[in-house]
Order: sequence, then structure tokens, then C-alpha cells
Amino acid sequence: MSIDLHYWPTPNGWKISIALEEMGLPYQTHFVNIGAGDQFKPDFLKIAPNNRMPAIVDPDGPDGKPISIFESGAILQYLARKTGQFGGPTERDRIAVDQWLMWQMGGLGPMAGQAHHFLKYAPSLEPPQDLPYAKDRYRNEVARLLGVLNKQLGENEYVAGDFYSIADMAIWPWAILWEGQEQTLDDKPHLARWLDLVGARPAVQKGKALAAEKRSDVQKDREAQKILFGKRD
Repeated sequence: MSIDLHYWPTPNGWKISIALEEMGLPYQTHFVNIGAGDQFKPDFLKIAPNNRMPAIVDPDGPDGKPISIFESGAILQYLARKTGQFGGPTERDRIAVDQWLMWQMGGLGPMAGQAHHFLKYAPSLEPPQDLPYAKDRYRNEVARLLGVLNKQLGENEYVAGDFYSIADMAIWPWAILWEGQEQTLDDKPHLARWLDLVGARPAVQKGKALAAEKRSDVQKDREAQKILFGKRD
């Protein structure tokens, strides 16, 4: 039975489309246009109460009963357990995978997201919000985090060890956008190697390409800016 993927082509969405492709799981895509406010629709909020995509509904959940899951990290852990794939071959490996998955969820994702906001989007708002302190703060924190990742990859082929895992699937979609975060790979050769290694995987390419044509330029889309960055009751 196909998994319902509630998705938009963003780094967090790519995590799950990549995982589904890697795991060979059938899925149907339901687009959640975050620039149009689809994430606030009642039907979506029933499965993703934090009004964030991605989310999935698996009709063949635990005990054969349907289950809905939100939060990309939780989805990745669920899919790894469901399929027995990419979670790590041993208990020590699984602990390493969980550590780096949490590192992405609590560190690289939020910090890179803030970097994108203050470096790219805030200056294009009306009126412009060009905030040097915020730009420096998040640019520098992303640089620190990518330095941590580069060091780890200097000692391991993949993020959690010598095996490809859901930790790689979670981190790659954010790390691949290093240019938009105003970073450099000149001093991060191990990160550069890994970005190419993971990016060469057919399932990664297919997952990232899902609905790529739907990505819009939020820097120029005033209505999307109001929905994504405006205040809501």
C-alpha cells in the first residue's frame, strides 16, 4: 500500500522523498504549498498539528493499522524501523545515527534556516530588514556546524560511520545549500567529498527532483512572504 507523502520541495521535504526512494517504498505525493498557506488547512493540521510539512500517512502502520506522522526526524526513524534499512547495522551504529539525526534536527536545520532567512529573505521584505547582527550570528553558527560535520567526515565515509544512513539523508539536503548560507567548501574537503558522494546516488537525485518546478522565488513573492513570515493569530 502506498504511503501518502505530504510534501513541498524544501530541504525538510527532500529528506522524506529521498528516504522513500532509497527504501523502495511506494508513495503518493500530496503537495502542501507553503507559500499559499496550505499548511494551515484543517485537513493537514489533523496530521501535522505544528503546521509544518513534511508529514506522512502510512495505511500499513503498526499492527496493520494506519498511522500519521509529522516531524521529518520522526518520519525517518519510523521508516528505518519499518523497513529495517538505513538505521545502522548494530546497536552502536544506531546510536551514532540517532546522534547525528538529532544534530541535524536541533542544530544544522534550524541554524541554516535562520541563515537563509536573514541573509536572503529578510532584506527583500517590505520594508527591508537588513540586520547585520542576525546575518553574522547565523552565518557564523552555520560555519561552526559545517566545520563539525567536516571533521566527522574526515574520520568516516558517511556521517555516522562507514555506512549510509537516515542521518545522511537528513543532513545532505541542508548542507547542499551551503552557498545560500554564505559558506565555503575551500576549507572543508571532507564535506565536499561527501556532498558529491551522496549526491551521486540515483535515489537522492530522484528524491530531490520531486516537484522541483514548484519551487518559487520567495525573495520576489510578496504574498508568499506574508504567509511564511507574517504574524498569524
